[in-house]
Amino acid sequence: MNIDLTNLYQLQAELDQDIALKHNVTYESTHSRRLLALIVELGELANETRCFKYWSNKGPSEKAVVMDEYADGLHFLLSLGIPLHARKYKYEIKGSGKDLTLQFHDLYQAATRLLNEYNLEAYEDCFQKYLNLGADLGASSEDIIEAYKSKLAVNHHRQEVNY
Repeated sequence: MNIDLTNLYQLQAELDQDIALKHNVTYESTHSRRLLALIVELGELANETRCFKYWSNKGPSEKAVVMDEYADGLHFLLSLGIPLHARKYKYEIKGSGKDLTLQFHDLYQAATRLLNEYNLEAYEDCFQKYLNLGADLGASSEDIIEAYKSKLAVNHHRQEVNY
């Protein structure tokens, strides 16, 4: 399946600009915090999938909860691509079929690589892995876009109420 993120980059840039004005920050001044936020969001997503909880029989959270956490990570990935002038807006999403736990390990490595090698190649690799994870979580490209836009509305509201 394919996804076109052109509109999402624009929407993210608008949110980032709003945050920058309200909090007097820049991409440069928040770079390491954005990367840490991405890593934290990966953990929160993994927690909702429960894929690593070998000691529990409880299944994953409802799809809406998982997609809400997935959207959080998507926000930070888009935000990290803007200062890199990311121009790859269209991705082919292909679930890997790999164990979810291993996919999270791969994503943590890709996010750490972004910390050490903040360039388009490392960024696009991380983004592709993240999108592929979405497919393995059962999300369509429409689900991913809808989850992002839903969380975007929440994030704009949070800025309005000084969250």
